Amino acid sequence: MHNYQPTTGNPFVVDAAPSDRAAFIRRTYLHLAGALICFVLLEAFLLQLPGIENLVVRMVDGMMWLVVLGAFIAVSWLADRWARSEVSETTQYIGLALYVAAQSVIFLPLLYVAAFHSDPTLIPTAGIITGLLFAGLTATAFMTRTDFSFLRGILAIGGMLALGVIVCSILFGFELGLIFSAVMVGFAAASILYTTSNIIHHYRTHQHVAASLALFAGVMLMFWYILRILLSRR
Repeated sequence: MHNYQPTTGNPFVVDAAPSDRAAFIRRTYLHLAGALICFVLLEAFLLQLPGIENLVVRMVDGMMWLVVLGAFIAVSWLADRWARSEVSETTQYIGLALYVAAQSVIFLPLLYVAAFHSDPTLIPTAGIITGLLFAGLTATAFMTRTDFSFLRGILAIGGMLALGVIVCSILFGFELGLIFSAVMVGFAAASILYTTSNIIHHYRTHQHVAASLALFAGVMLMFWYILRILLSRR
């Protein structure tokens, strides 16, 4: 792995030569595909571990889920910071790997319920629906080339509100219903549009790892709530 050049040596994708722009986009989506494959393999491994049901029960027991959620947020922040590192490519890959691992852990309870206490076909069904929505959103962003950076403030406020509702549901013990899940699917869709727009307009040509992490986060958020909707319908 080589050290990066200074940021000034890496133009924004929108200003780069067509070949460099195409190479950045290709690297970003290849890394996204790699992250998704690693997530699936790691999740399949974790779900087959002996005694995994005991770990799942402990994770969601009372206030422990709030601790798990807090740890996930902290690790996600660190992973994103490393993925955006200007120091070395190695640090960026460590950040992406750390984030994939964190997502695999936070998804354990939901996937365990779907796989062993509901209909296991709901998992691939949710994956297919997520993939189709992601493809449609990606096509929309690339075909229209609209700059969706105006969504940044909306996503920031919406994210804080959603986190507040989730924390309150843990503290006060109320269920997050179907409407909340549907709203969060819309939130994830806006996040994917925003990130895809940034890939076209606001990332630099050496930031493919950070771009893939941001896309992976949006895909995982959408997959989580689509799976919750399917589970609630059962």
